[in-house]
Amino acid sequence: MGKIIAIANQKGGVGKTTTAMNLAASLAVLEYKTLVVDADPQANTTSGLGINPREVEMSVYECMVGKAEIGDSIVETEIPFLNLLPSHINLVGAEIEMVNISNREEKMRDVLNSVRADYDFILIDCAPSLGLITVNSLTAADAVLIPVQCEYFALEGLGKLLNTIKIIQKRLNANLAIEGILLTMYDTRLRLSNQVVEEVQVHFKNMVCKTIIPRNVKLSESPSFGIPAIVHDAESKGALAYLNLAKEIADNNKG
Repeated sequence: MGKIIAIANQKGGVGKTTTAMNLAASLAVLEYKTLVVDADPQANTTSGLGINPREVEMSVYECMVGKAEIGDSIVETEIPFLNLLPSHINLVGAEIEMVNISNREEKMRDVLNSVRADYDFILIDCAPSLGLITVNSLTAADAVLIPVQCEYFALEGLGKLLNTIKIIQKRLNANLAIEGILLTMYDTRLRLSNQVVEEVQVHFKNMVCKTIIPRNVKLSESPSFGIPAIVHDAESKGALAYLNLAKEIADNNKG
């Protein structure tokens, strides 16, 4: 039974898509059957894994509004063990279309439950908002991974997200756990980066992932080639950090 992890933070630019792509690819390299779900209308995970969103005919959107089956919508990537449920711009319309549907917060859960047994891990790349699609993602998930960038406003908005998680635990998904808070864009040369790491670790203690993701050119470059960093340059600091994160998450979920 696959573990579903939503990667969420309503703040943009914290490394959600970078994390979804590279963590999924690293889990696949470790030979865990992995599905990455692109639940962001910007479709950056889709293009970052080499699929042109404009050519996607069946996406997570069609699955959620009942116009397509998930089995027909999942595409294989060039990486063995890694599949993708793509997104496209129509996902913006899903929120409006779903407003009058009963149990509208549970559509993603219904979609993913039918393929859950086929995977070890299912990662959901959430949009940088707390809209209906993100609520769906958190309702479908077993756990949430929260990327936080090592910058001045790092903790801003984190309280709001944790509050949303509490509401979802209370009303929609009592079993939703926090997989971890992941520190991203860490620059060893900056005192500020070190201060943020310290502050987050003091504040959230065991909730913080041991692995810290550095700022890295290869991580920034690889999406433009339509490949994750581990394919672009397996020896780069960014690729190795995500491989360590994949090992950490796999170890945490053993047994």
